[in-house]
Amino acid sequence: MHSLLEAAVSGDVRALGKALSVIEDGTPELSELLSGLPDSESALLIGVTGPPGVGKSTTTGALISEYRSKGLRVAVLAVDPSSPVTGGALLGDRIRMQEHALDEGVFIRSMSSRGQLGGLSSATQAAAKVLDAVGFDVIIVETVGVGQSEVDVVNAVDTVVLVLAPGAGDGVQAAKAGILEIADIYVVNKADRDGAEGVVRELRSMIGLGSNSQASWTPEIVTTTATTGQGLADLVLAISKHHDWAVASGDRALRSVERAKLNLRRAVLDSITELMDVNAAALNSLSAQVASGEISTESAVKEILRDLS
Repeated sequence: MHSLLEAAVSGDVRALGKALSVIEDGTPELSELLSGLPDSESALLIGVTGPPGVGKSTTTGALISEYRSKGLRVAVLAVDPSSPVTGGALLGDRIRMQEHALDEGVFIRSMSSRGQLGGLSSATQAAAKVLDAVGFDVIIVETVGVGQSEVDVVNAVDTVVLVLAPGAGDGVQAAKAGILEIADIYVVNKADRDGAEGVVRELRSMIGLGSNSQASWTPEIVTTTATTGQGLADLVLAISKHHDWAVASGDRALRSVERAKLNLRRAVLDSITELMDVNAAALNSLSAQVASGEISTESAVKEILRDLS
């Protein structure tokens, strides 16, 4: 794993792809790989989220172009729906970004959501850590597009960009129960269509009602037409402003702690699951006792935890 990381850092794309596969597959080498990663967190970590059909992939592709024009190396983790047959990513987002496929300064990886709720793969954060260690300047995480429950991205990135568009369901109403509350920047894409100004007005009204602290970040609204690149420079500027605020206010450090906490919780749960799988006989015995009513579920849990300790 150490040699694999060294090769990836030196620019070996195949080694980087293999390292990300180790993370996605959760192979036994995973802990060795992650333990060898530095905690630099120097990359600009952006999440692009929103309901299906609003142009998230097109916006991501346009952002790649903007950052590449500044000479920055860009990596994209595009979380796609899972194949019902293999469990792998369906590669839809990656196909829509093929214009950047031959650019050596761009790395695009499709990751399967594998049924994970919240719009992300459980391996997304570890993959972003590898890409940061490899030396990418900007890492964009594009979520799968599941609607109101797509909120995990707030715990995986520094800046959340929520993409909306006129005519996509009921606009703001369709999303406000969940993902609207986690956005740092609102993007009204397809601004050349009728109804775009209406979406902007709704967002301004919602932001005005939610403003209660001068110390907090007030989300910005940017209108774009990603297919032509219109408004993308404004979006990049808004992301930069939020990043500067997050660093100065300590918000970026707080999000980093939350990411570490979430990763630690998942690692503990994974370890417990592995230990239970190893002691399958005891688990089967307790399950039979619970099913027959001999003991309660709570008592079985206490016994499992006692054995694990």
